[in-house]
Amino acid sequence: MFVEVVLPVPLADTYTYSVPREMEKQVMPGIMVLVEFGKNKHYSGIVTYIHQIKPDSLFEIKPVLAVESDKPVLRRPQLRFWEWLSQYYLCKLGEVYKAVLPSGFRTESTTNYRRKKEIFVRFSLKYNDKKNLSEAFDLVKRAVRQEQLLLAFIEYSKIPDPNSGSEQKKDTGTRKIEIPKKELLSKSGSNDAILSGLIEKNIFETYEKEISRLETYKHEILPLNKLNPLQQETYTHIIQSFREKDVCLLHGVTSAGKTEIYTHLISETLKLNRQALILLPEIALTAQITTRLKRFFGDKLGVYHSKINDNERVEIWNNLLNDEGYQIILGVRSSIFLPFRDLGLIIVDEEHEPSYKQQDPAPRYHARNAAIVLATMHSAKVVLGSATPSIESYFNAQIGKYGYAGLNKRFEDTELPVIIPVNTKELRRKKRMKSLFSPVLIEKMQQTLNNGEQILLFQNRRGFAPMVVCKICDRIPKCRFCDVSLTYHKRFNQLTCHYCGSTYPIPSECPECGNKDLKPQGFGTEKVEEEILQLFPDTKIDRMDADTTKNKKSFEEIISRFEHGKTQILIGTQMISKGLDFEKVSLVGILNADSLMNFPDFRAYERAYQLMSQVSGRAGRRKKQGEVVLQTSHPEHPLIQMVINHNYTGMYEMQIEERQFFHYPPFYRLININLKHKNEELLKTIASEYGHLLREALGNRVMGPDRPPVSRIQSFHIQKILLKIEISASLNTLHEILENVRSQILSNVQYKHVIVQYDVDPV
Repeated sequence: MFVEVVLPVPLADTYTYSVPREMEKQVMPGIMVLVEFGKNKHYSGIVTYIHQIKPDSLFEIKPVLAVESDKPVLRRPQLRFWEWLSQYYLCKLGEVYKAVLPSGFRTESTTNYRRKKEIFVRFSLKYNDKKNLSEAFDLVKRAVRQEQLLLAFIEYSKIPDPNSGSEQKKDTGTRKIEIPKKELLSKSGSNDAILSGLIEKNIFETYEKEISRLETYKHEILPLNKLNPLQQETYTHIIQSFREKDVCLLHGVTSAGKTEIYTHLISETLKLNRQALILLPEIALTAQITTRLKRFFGDKLGVYHSKINDNERVEIWNNLLNDEGYQIILGVRSSIFLPFRDLGLIIVDEEHEPSYKQQDPAPRYHARNAAIVLATMHSAKVVLGSATPSIESYFNAQIGKYGYAGLNKRFEDTELPVIIPVNTKELRRKKRMKSLFSPVLIEKMQQTLNNGEQILLFQNRRGFAPMVVCKICDRIPKCRFCDVSLTYHKRFNQLTCHYCGSTYPIPSECPECGNKDLKPQGFGTEKVEEEILQLFPDTKIDRMDADTTKNKKSFEEIISRFEHGKTQILIGTQMISKGLDFEKVSLVGILNADSLMNFPDFRAYERAYQLMSQVSGRAGRRKKQGEVVLQTSHPEHPLIQMVINHNYTGMYEMQIEERQFFHYPPFYRLININLKHKNEELLKTIASEYGHLLREALGNRVMGPDRPPVSRIQSFHIQKILLKIEISASLNTLHEILENVRSQILSNVQYKHVIVQYDVDPV
């Protein structure tokens, strides 16, 4: 017997191993096996296929060394899904495996799964019978502390006290007859010595037991909220669209109550004994929506994202694999890889968000698009929800590929916020802009604080300043390993590269000219925080960006403080624009709208519109119309006017015409080919040859090679080739062409160290 095994290495898709006779009955597709790879390297692999065909190979066929799981760790559709991912996103199965399966499963991982165990206390066999409890009390009547501990155990385990004389109903099986030792001692105010005395008298015994790391919901499950007439109409429209289409775009303005519609769709899915997956673009959103959904679904809901540890990920994986309770998963993009039994519904909330795209490492997948394929494999339905849909999704709804459901009024008919443009260029000319904040914004902030309401301030750049500049020679400190300027972080008094993470001390003088006058230029969230503290010193302020949210708890704590009114002003990057629901926010400040539009990217205007509209939507929820102060040097700009007038359709029509003319999505598929090498001159030669070979096969579909805006990262120089491929083109044929060109280039010994990376559907 031979098996094809996928290994967590970015080489061939699978490798062939022989199966020793004694293991033949244990081996099946999806099972984990230990194999040797190369010399003295051992990996945990997954069996994908079993056969009896001995490979025609010059190399020795190595045997499987051990079977590491007693049953498959994958379900049948998962392997098919992996294969699709590797084919569409032009990567190897091993790269999918490494990215998908929790590392706790793998032998070679340093974070192997460890079962969590705890010591429990229970009655010994004799005193497990309630008739003998009186005898137990006789044994401790002279030991007051032991008697108190015995009484505490009875109280916490809900066992009737034999001395109470009251008749109690017969136990129905819900009684707790064991208590964690730590919990018992804590609740009773007792200690180890007292417990040991009861163990010596053979009243109690202790034992170790495996427990789950997953939290349980300890509150009452509530009935679903009733949908208002407009929500009910939209819900019905989605259900009707599912009769003909598998995907429906839910285009609902901010604070329209899309989550309420989601809960009813999920409930209907569970009634069919099918599972639901809710995707969110940011970990920051999971805490708030988890609380809301747990009220209705309790322990049927599990949460999965990168901030939970490897052991918890394995437990969630096994929970789904073994059908142990979870019927709904709420998570970020990696949640699509979990072993679902029978998905009936996938909800992609804030579907327009670029966070759904995996950048590094491979597979560089888009979770929204991959979710639609996954749903097809399960015969499931998909809802794409957004107040500002991606142009691609809106286009698909317009041409009838997707269903469409609109929700154009806010919950309880609250008006959309008033957006007040402020011309910062004119204010600076008149010398009235004395800080980062216009007089209008400062006045509105003071009024809001006086009214006991809350404020969001949006600046889509973290740190104190994007760069430090020499006032004499204009030299800007750059990273030694990346071709980018260093960001000044005042809190840590250092310069940081936001690409490789390298940090540097603040130079005391310019290394170019010796000038000591080095000044920060531009501003990030840290500088915003500093100026706000100067303007409103008695105000409680929080900041939400990548620097302040490095772990799961920090997200939750910042959001919780703001929700409960302990924070009056929340400053943040795009994290604060994504679907958060705060009841008392009546004012939003967009501090630098121009910086959002000035990116060298065909999606710059779409993104800018989405960010400004989304963050504006945080203002004025719960019956009160909010206000947004939008600071810009160009208030007359067409895109700014579309944001002010909440004119999504105008933005779409402007952009779709350009996309068609210049051969961009949704009319063409883009593929970036990134070439990396430490030798810049050699890389230019390689890139030139690569482009030439591609043009021979693909003609004018090939753009470049060019240097990207950031042309060196972690000491690797970068050249980029862009392919614009018709949507109707055969991906298999394209795959063959790309592999042939790659093979030709790598066959040159001089070029063997070049790194070739494909990014399909880049964002």
